[in-house]
Amino acid sequence: MTSHLQTPVAPMAPIDRVRFAVVDTETTGLSTDSDRVLQVGVVVVRGDGAVEQEFVTYLRRLTWGIGHVGAFHIHGITRRQLRKGMAPRAALEALNELTNGCVFTAHNAKFDIGFLRSDFMRLEIPMQLTGPLCTLNLSRKLDPQRSMSHKLRDVAARFGKSTDRPHDALADAQLTAAVLPDLLAAHGIATYAELAPHFG
Repeated sequence: MTSHLQTPVAPMAPIDRVRFAVVDTETTGLSTDSDRVLQVGVVVVRGDGAVEQEFVTYLRRLTWGIGHVGAFHIHGITRRQLRKGMAPRAALEALNELTNGCVFTAHNAKFDIGFLRSDFMRLEIPMQLTGPLCTLNLSRKLDPQRSMSHKLRDVAARFGKSTDRPHDALADAQLTAAVLPDLLAAHGIATYAELAPHFG
């Protein structure tokens, strides 16, 4: 269940006035039907790279009867961490507040939105969404021959950026936010109007 918000800024507003909510999730697996979001990280950043706000939480999944943490060898999330997290409803409501007035952005946005939408629907909460903008797609469009890897860490490395905490939701959101201005510049995107054709 998704509610589309109004345009965050005027169409001809410069990109440095556009606010992006860069989101990353860690999940128990790859199925939006049987798996769940374990952790969500958000970085609210402007198009020029200025960070306004950061947010991260685990979701208290054991209250939903989820008895496993999925690919622990990838994300390293433990049941103890989940017990200290926010209740899913509170976490999703916080996410809606953070994304309001922002362009929802993620690396492989289809993955994150799919899991988040499933959770919003289960709890019957409208999901607020402007965009989305996918940095994976932005990177691929710069490489029409697909001669390079477009995994987040490889895209970041090409712009001289890295993280020492891969598969942590906040760290990956921070890394995505860090490369976002470089990707926008590489596409010559200078206004919100020029950004909008890349949504979806």
